[in-house]
Amino acid sequence: MAEFLVKMADERGHVLQQVENGLSEQEIKDRFTQQGFLVYSVKSRNGFFPLGKAVGKKTIKPDTFIVFNQQFLTLIKAGLPIIKSLNILGKRQKDANFKAILENVQERVKSGELLSEAFEAQGATSKIYTTTLLAGERSGNLEEVLGRYIAFQRISLSFRKKLISSLWYPALLVCALTVMLTFLMVYVVPQFADLYSTLNAKLPAITLFMLSIGRSIQSHYLLILLGIVAVVISILLWVRSERGARAVDSIRYRLPLFGPIWMKYQIAMFSRTLSTLLSGGLPLVPSLETASHSINSFKISSNVEQASKRVREGRSLSFSLEETKFFPDLAIEMVEVGESTGALPSMLNSVAEFYEEDVQNSLATAMQLIEPIILIFMGITVAFVLLSLYLPIFSLGAQVSQ
Repeated sequence: MAEFLVKMADERGHVLQQVENGLSEQEIKDRFTQQGFLVYSVKSRNGFFPLGKAVGKKTIKPDTFIVFNQQFLTLIKAGLPIIKSLNILGKRQKDANFKAILENVQERVKSGELLSEAFEAQGATSKIYTTTLLAGERSGNLEEVLGRYIAFQRISLSFRKKLISSLWYPALLVCALTVMLTFLMVYVVPQFADLYSTLNAKLPAITLFMLSIGRSIQSHYLLILLGIVAVVISILLWVRSERGARAVDSIRYRLPLFGPIWMKYQIAMFSRTLSTLLSGGLPLVPSLETASHSINSFKISSNVEQASKRVREGRSLSFSLEETKFFPDLAIEMVEVGESTGALPSMLNSVAEFYEEDVQNSLATAMQLIEPIILIFMGITVAFVLLSLYLPIFSLGAQVSQ
């Protein structure tokens, strides 16, 4: 989702400014206009941030946010007022940014704002969190709704950590290969170049090629380093733009091995998000709209947005998802069963659990294939470099023996 800075006024004339994520400036403007706000401006921040994270300096660590919500839930269950609970947790908060956020939330709640509105004004929490709070406030069941959100975040965070941990070993192998090649090309190859220049021997083409690369790197290492830094910065800036983020998101789904895994991961996150919102008492259409704005994938977000429009027209959710031609048949069938039995939230949880397990198994299988491929590539690369360097020595040794 793209990131926008929205400046607007509510029905009481209070001017609000917050960061919102959506598909386009017009979509953001239409959404808030329908909610009764007077929208002054919608400016793109050319950003792209994941679910549950904040923007800019107001970053809240996911672990810290889960602990806060667990403590907050415990305090309000014990009968403490919301303002008193926020005051206690704010004083004990070690994170300076999060402490400032809680203090601002506390002041806003004191002035009469809803808790969901106070957190939404910070621009530091996900849309699903503020919507969940709003549903709890409207239904008068904030404790139960907040408990569901905490369970959702724990499962999601645990799932993300498992995915990241499974990628550590291949990443270390790639780093080791990079360091090894850098050492060979910057230090070892120039040493052999000096040796062969004193021998005045006729060198094989492969050795000349390797020596020329080594000399070039040694002579222009500053330019090469600056070039690499410039390329990396350019790529990062491009990825942070809306156009770049859309391109990267599209590429992810087309990757031969990881594309299907990424799609299943996004479907699992969407199913769990929608289940949490529905369990909190939010109607289906607002839940779909909130879920579409909370997903960090342009492709699935746009498909969910299309499905929500069809549901608003009176179509079933399963039919609406099927019309997008994006969601797998199994997920659609399970959603259809949930709709027919009146147990859609629990069935969506089942969809999420199924695809989360499928993602973990598929990723483990992929890593079992990739790790030996990286090791083989490392061996071949190092062997090629060493062979090209030692080949003239073998030739000279054979000539001496004759």
